[in-house]
Amino acid sequence: VQLQASGGGHVQAGGSLRLSCAASGRTFSSLSMAWFRQAPGKERELIAAISWSGGGIYHASSVKGRFTISRDNAKNTMYLRMNSLKPEDTAVYYCAAKYVGQEVVVTTYDYWGQGTQVTVSS
Repeated sequence: VQLQASGGGHVQAGGSLRLSCAASGRTFSSLSMAWFRQAPGKERELIAAISWSGGGIYHASSVKGRFTISRDNAKNTMYLRMNSLKPEDTAVYYCAAKYVGQEVVVTTYDYWGQGTQVTVSS
C-alpha cells in the first residue's frame, strides 16, 4: 500500500485546513485508515481513525468537535477536515493504513504516508 498525504500548510489560529490521503496498491475499501500527528519533541499521537466503510470512527479528545475524519472509497482517498485550529495543533500529520478484514477501528497500523506539515500561528 502506498499512501500520499497532502493539504498541509500555514494558517492563523481559528482557521481551517483539509488534509487528504490518497492510497494505491490495495483495495482501498478493505483498509482501516487513520491520521496521526507528531509535534517537535513529542511522541506520535493517534488523532482519528476510520473503519473500512466509515461505519466506525474515532476522534481523540484533543481534536473532538474540531476535526472530522472521512473517506471516499470511490476515490481511494481519506480526509481530515480541521476547523478551529490552535497553535498546539502544529505538527507533521501522517496518514496510516492497515488491512484488518473487518469493520473495526484499530490503533496500530502497517502502512504510512510521508507526512504533511501543519503550522498554526497565533
